[in-house]
Amino acid sequence: MNVLIIEDEFRAANQLQNMLKTCDFEYNLIDIIDTVEDAVVWFQQNEMPNLVFMDIQLADGLSFEIFQKVEVEAPIIFTTAFDQYAIQAFKVNSVDYLLKPIQEEDLQKALQKFSKSNQSQHIENSVLKQLLTSIQTQTEQKNAKTRNGLLVKEGTGFVQIKVADVHYVYSEDSITFAVTKNKRYIVDETIDQLFNSLDSDQFYKINRGQVVAKNAVEKINPYFNHRVKLTVLQERDQEFIVSRQKTSDFKAWMNQ
Repeated sequence: MNVLIIEDEFRAANQLQNMLKTCDFEYNLIDIIDTVEDAVVWFQQNEMPNLVFMDIQLADGLSFEIFQKVEVEAPIIFTTAFDQYAIQAFKVNSVDYLLKPIQEEDLQKALQKFSKSNQSQHIENSVLKQLLTSIQTQTEQKNAKTRNGLLVKEGTGFVQIKVADVHYVYSEDSITFAVTKNKRYIVDETIDQLFNSLDSDQFYKINRGQVVAKNAVEKINPYFNHRVKLTVLQERDQEFIVSRQKTSDFKAWMNQ
């Protein structure tokens, strides 16, 4: 059973692999891809896998864009941090989905559904439009209700800090950190979960493992391979490099 994982968060991809093992699901992981661009190239150059796990939000856009550029003739189980959107579209078109953080029981059910059908699934353009519209609507709703506080670990307990005080967020060794002017805190969320709750006008995910606050970016510097490197307040042995696919969009975001 050849399985392809399309996921831009290392921690999430690793957790999925571990959960598949606990589900007694025999599989051969053929690749892990983290961008729309790389996924399109992969599908153009390789045989179709037996099953694809696909995150909806990738490093350079929404995974639905993949289907607009290449035909994917493989069963797909979507994973998403968005709650309660386009569920009917998924059900009607027999496309399964898992809500992050993924629960073992839900994964088991999705695998059982896959085993019973074991058929290629095609996603129609009308469904893509419905899913994209649903995402845009929920994103607008989320941004209208963005969080002001952030619960972080301190000692053996938790304290709340102001989101406005956060300069940047990053993931290292499967741990999410939030950095303020005075301190670095551990956050008990994945970087995707945290980013999805932040104001997109003030925070930008520059690559798979880093989110920066607009007011913390001091300078944008040219970098090789058409990327840019940022000078950010309170840098702690970090390099802030905007991925090539996001450079133009990041500059436009900074210019807003």
